[in-house]
Amino acid sequence: MADSPDIDRPSAPVTSPEMGGIPRGRMALLFTVVLVSAAGNTAMQSVMPSIGTALGVADVWISLAYSWSALLWVIFAPFWASRSDRRGRKAMMAIGLTGFVASMSLCGVVLWFGLAGWMGPLLTLLLFALCRSLYGLLGSAAPPAVQAYVASRTPRAERTKALSLISSSFGLGTVIGPALAPLLIFPLAGLTGPFFAFALIGILAIVALRLRLPNDEPRFAARGLAYDAPYGGSGAGRHATDDSEEDIPADAASAQPRPGQRLTAEAAQAPKLGWTDARIRPWLISGLLGGHAQAMMLGIAGFLVLDRLGLRDDPLAGAGPVSIVLMIGAAATLLAQWGIIPVMHLGPRASTLSGMALGVVGASIFGTASELHGIALGFAIAALGFGLFRPGFTSGASLSVSRPEQGQVSGKVASINGASYIYAPALGVWLYGHSDWIGFAAIIGFCVAVMVIGWTRLDSDAVLMARAED
Repeated sequence: MADSPDIDRPSAPVTSPEMGGIPRGRMALLFTVVLVSAAGNTAMQSVMPSIGTALGVADVWISLAYSWSALLWVIFAPFWASRSDRRGRKAMMAIGLTGFVASMSLCGVVLWFGLAGWMGPLLTLLLFALCRSLYGLLGSAAPPAVQAYVASRTPRAERTKALSLISSSFGLGTVIGPALAPLLIFPLAGLTGPFFAFALIGILAIVALRLRLPNDEPRFAARGLAYDAPYGGSGAGRHATDDSEEDIPADAASAQPRPGQRLTAEAAQAPKLGWTDARIRPWLISGLLGGHAQAMMLGIAGFLVLDRLGLRDDPLAGAGPVSIVLMIGAAATLLAQWGIIPVMHLGPRASTLSGMALGVVGASIFGTASELHGIALGFAIAALGFGLFRPGFTSGASLSVSRPEQGQVSGKVASINGASYIYAPALGVWLYGHSDWIGFAAIIGFCVAVMVIGWTRLDSDAVLMARAED
């Protein structure tokens, strides 16, 4: 459990409140926990194509090395989310950060040995995949714990704003990671520099967490059910939920309730929501197909930059251009989610359809560009589209069911998001390795399929909003 004796009690006065009772400094620490993980992962993605090229490993095997970790994330994220309710959110954050630090450190060491020629490419890649799995196994403990910690300490009026702030840290991290990656390639470590740098940053975050975050004694009950795919890039994971229509202090009863006792009467009486339920089936299919298109684009991006700019013979020089493309794409995603959707008040169906249309345009430009400006432009347009699509499909599925079924549908959405990143990046790279046109034709085909489903099967935004008001 936690080490700090400074227990956060509901009766204690709060100074400099931020987000309804959580001090600004503490909120910044929680923000940092998620940001460090997101930035570290995208920094790694920036240099891995160059590392694979330097090792002489086929591109598809680099992508497959992520798959095992992504699968473990999907499996263990719900486990850690449930455990955070019993063992404390601070403890789960520490486990998540420890997994991140261990994974980044060990991956950096293994890749450094491989690049130095002390291990063969095959052994290097196998050990990398093994070390990377620590992130999926343990790193998935942090996001649900952070969001549940915030949800349990903020009243309903402030909760959405607080959770949105935490979610935005993931998106910000996807911009910061690629921006820093080229600057962290220093002589001694070479391309593995970002691994060691972010491992050190993670250690500092763990120390700050242990010293500055009080032990768990939440003001309001909440379940740790916030998780998403590790490479989703949307930051729109499953939010921690509150337990009743009114905020219930955690110490109102004699003892902290067990997770099974905190379900609302409505949720407990809700019928089981099946995967084939007619209300959500079109949304889930759209999410799976569109998620595959997004994951395939992300998987191909780094390798395409090396190919089109002729950097295969100089992998070290390739890290910078790859980082630029990923950074611009992440910024475009944030523009969609922080700017376009709220300003234009796009509904789920409109957001999904417009996002997929932009995905087609962006993939077409990205797949045919031969210089950095065109590559970055195409990737940014596609990322803008996927930034519209992901929240659209998520909110559409949510609005299609009743309030008591929200927990069930959010779990299915999280599963769809995670499934897209288990094998789709490797599939995209494999198809791209056979033919540029085949790889991008598959991406465009997925986007077009979502558009067809959207026009013919998805409920209109007016219908969804009317249903939400009932």
